[in-house]
Amino acid sequence: MNVHLVHPGEGMAPWAAWETLSLGREHPEPSHPYRGEYQRDRDRIIHSTAFRRLVYKTQVFVNHEGDHYRTRLTHSLEVAQIARTAARCLHLNEELVEAICLAHDLGHTPFGHAGQEALNACMKPWGGFEHNLQSLRVVDELEERYAGFRGLNLTYETREGILKHCSKRNAKALGDLGQRFLSRRQPGLEAQLANLADEIAYNNHDVDDGLRAGLLTEDELAGVELFSSHWESVREAHPRIGRRELVHETVRAMINEVVTDLVDHSRTTLERVHPADADAVRRQSRAMIDFSRPTAKRHRALKSFLNKRLYRHERVMEMTERATAVVTELFTRFMDDVHAMPRSHADRALEGQESAGDAGRARAVADYVAGMTDRYALSAYARLVGESPDLEMHAQLMRDQHE
Repeated sequence: MNVHLVHPGEGMAPWAAWETLSLGREHPEPSHPYRGEYQRDRDRIIHSTAFRRLVYKTQVFVNHEGDHYRTRLTHSLEVAQIARTAARCLHLNEELVEAICLAHDLGHTPFGHAGQEALNACMKPWGGFEHNLQSLRVVDELEERYAGFRGLNLTYETREGILKHCSKRNAKALGDLGQRFLSRRQPGLEAQLANLADEIAYNNHDVDDGLRAGLLTEDELAGVELFSSHWESVREAHPRIGRRELVHETVRAMINEVVTDLVDHSRTTLERVHPADADAVRRQSRAMIDFSRPTAKRHRALKSFLNKRLYRHERVMEMTERATAVVTELFTRFMDDVHAMPRSHADRALEGQESAGDAGRARAVADYVAGMTDRYALSAYARLVGESPDLEMHAQLMRDQHE
């Protein structure tokens, strides 16, 4: 039987990420007979320990709050789906954009943004904690799967896309990968697309989860143009539709609007500028993957609404305070006694202490805490402190009220 293998570059635009022009891997490896380099990146990410843990890490709600809310894993899959669709329309490298999307949250802490902010506060004396930089640490150093190198040895382009944001201080230590933050250059188009697909996914899907949890109401969202216009359109088209289906169809229409606009506006920009290749994209003064101004305004209005009404909702803030206390206590206990961690992590903390003092010790502790799932962090807290942090009790109340 003859098998026709489609070359990864077929159908791609000249400004897309062509594997033949890739900056490669830190540790050179022989090519694979039937898998491209970005496909291999994607496969390594999917098989990583950090990726599997995402199923028990939260997006907004703590893992115990219910089985129907999004986790970091389902969010990452949704981001990849949105990005691949747009990449195909724009003739970009689908496999690269998928790899970036699946890896972008690997460095997130337990308990969502609450855990990240708590760990950043704990690490403030030693350089802080950035979840994008942590995602890069995961794929560059912390995954232990291969005999010839630490980490996953991903291509430069995938690593570039993972590192969406980075402080200048940290960028200086990253060599070529950090240079764009110092020279204010743009990442490749696939990285730009993955970044916006992330925003689209969490903005619109957090509306769905917020309504499901009873933390948002349709009346509150009536003042958000992106939501209200589609809500009314769906109601008019389907007057007898049930509420669950009405919410789903509304969110579906919202996503369709912003993704369609993103593709149309970005295509127009690319055709006008017509960069010669991916390097020409990086030399641009601003991103070339973006919304039109009217849609960007609607998108930002939804994001602002969620910041005020969902992420700062009193019940979310109550859970945030408790989650912050858990992460802070875990970090403090492990800093005081590294042997309270599993042996491999304790050894790494002691090695860090020897080579970089307290900063090395703290970074190893932060790596361990950041890698925890929600439920593992709760279990570790109960073991070390001898009491439950009441997160599970609070979550049960939410399940009883809203599911």
